[in-house]
Amino acid sequence: MKIIEGGVTAAQGFEAAGAPAAIKYQDRKDMAMVYSRTPCKAAGVFTSNVVKAAPVKWDKEVVAHSPYVQAVIANSGIANAATGKQGYDCCRQTADKAAGLLGISADAVLVASTGVIGSQIPINRLLSGVEKLVESKSDTIEAGTLAAEAIMTTDTVSKQAAVQIELDGKTVTVGGMCKGSGMIHPNMCTMLGFLTTDAAISKELLQEALSEDVIDTFNMISVDGDTSTNDTLVVLANGMAGNTEITTKNEDYYKFKEALHYVNATLAKKMAGDGEGATALFEVKVVHAKTKQAARTLSRSVIGSSLCKAAIYGHDANFGRFLCALGYAGVDFDPEKIELYFENEEKSILIYKDGVAADYSEEEASQILASPEVRVLVDMHMGDEEATAWGCDLSYDYVKINADYRS
Repeated sequence: MKIIEGGVTAAQGFEAAGAPAAIKYQDRKDMAMVYSRTPCKAAGVFTSNVVKAAPVKWDKEVVAHSPYVQAVIANSGIANAATGKQGYDCCRQTADKAAGLLGISADAVLVASTGVIGSQIPINRLLSGVEKLVESKSDTIEAGTLAAEAIMTTDTVSKQAAVQIELDGKTVTVGGMCKGSGMIHPNMCTMLGFLTTDAAISKELLQEALSEDVIDTFNMISVDGDTSTNDTLVVLANGMAGNTEITTKNEDYYKFKEALHYVNATLAKKMAGDGEGATALFEVKVVHAKTKQAARTLSRSVIGSSLCKAAIYGHDANFGRFLCALGYAGVDFDPEKIELYFENEEKSILIYKDGVAADYSEEEASQILASPEVRVLVDMHMGDEEATAWGCDLSYDYVKINADYRS
C-alpha cells in the first residue's frame, strides 16, 4: 500500500470543486461537489439519530434504490435538518439542477448538508452554487482540496487522505475527504465523509466493506458525546482502474478493505484531533481484552469521559479518572490485574499496576500529557483482543465555540 497526496480526486475519473454561495458564511467557500465521469457503485452509512436531516433521507433512498451514483453536492453553514417538506424539496431541486447541468439522472445525485439545525437553506443561492461548481470542477489535487475546504464549519483544517494498491495487476486508488469538529460521538460515523475509488467491486461487497470498517474507525471517535442529525459517509466506486470486478471475498477484496481502512482511520483521527477547541489528539488503546467488543467498549468509555478529556487538557496525571471511566463502561474485569500507561511518540511510562499507583514521576507524566498526541494504553491481561478509540481534550474554547455557534 502506497500513501499518496490528495483526496477525492486521487482516483481515476473523479473531479471536484469548491465554491462560495453565501448560504450562511459570507467570507469563504461553502459548497462542494464530487463528480465521476462514469457511473459509480455506491455504498453509504448514515446517522442513527432518530432526527434525520433531509439530505440523509434523500441519500438513503438513492444509495438503496438507484442503479448508480455519479455526483455529490454538499453545502456547509446550514444543516437542512428539522426543515420538513421544504427541506426535502430543497434536496430534490438541488439534485435536479446538478443532473440537468451534468447530463445525468437526478437519482444519481447525492446531497449533503452541515451546519445549523432548523434553518431553511436559501434555495436560489444553493442552485447558483451548483452552477459555479459544475463550471469549475477539475480532476486536480487542488480541486479536491477546495472541495474539502468548502465543507468545513468549525473545523480548523481540511481533512483528506489517499492510498494506492495493486489489484489484479492494476493500480487502484482509494481517496477521501471529511469534515467534523463538533457533534462527534461514535454511533455510526458522526460527520460528513466522501470516499472515492476507481476499483471495480460489486455494490454488495462495497457496502459490506464500508459498514464493517466504520465500526473500528469512525465509530471509535468522540469529541463531545453528541451524535449529529446529518451524519453521512458514502463511497463511490467507478471501476476505472480496470481490475477484474471483485464479486467474492477473495485476496483482492481484503486488499481493498485494507486500503479503505487506512483512509477511514486516517480521516477519523484527523477529525478527533481537530475537535472544537482541542489542543491534543487523545488516543485510548485497550489490549489483551477478553473480546473485541469489550475492548471497543472500554476504549470508547475513556475517550468519551469529560473528566478524562479535561485531565488531558490540564496535563493532570490523575489516573483515577481513567480507571473510573473503565469501571463504568459495563465490562467486567479485575482492577488489580490491569496496567495503565501514559504514552507519546517518544516514551511510555507505567502509571498503575496491581491495584495501586506505580512508581512514576508526576512531572514526567504531566510532560507526556502535554504532548500534541497523547495515548493512554490499558492492558487488561484477559485475552487477545484489542481496540483503539480517538478523541481530544476538553478546553474552555469548546464552550465558547458552541455558545456562539449561531451568532
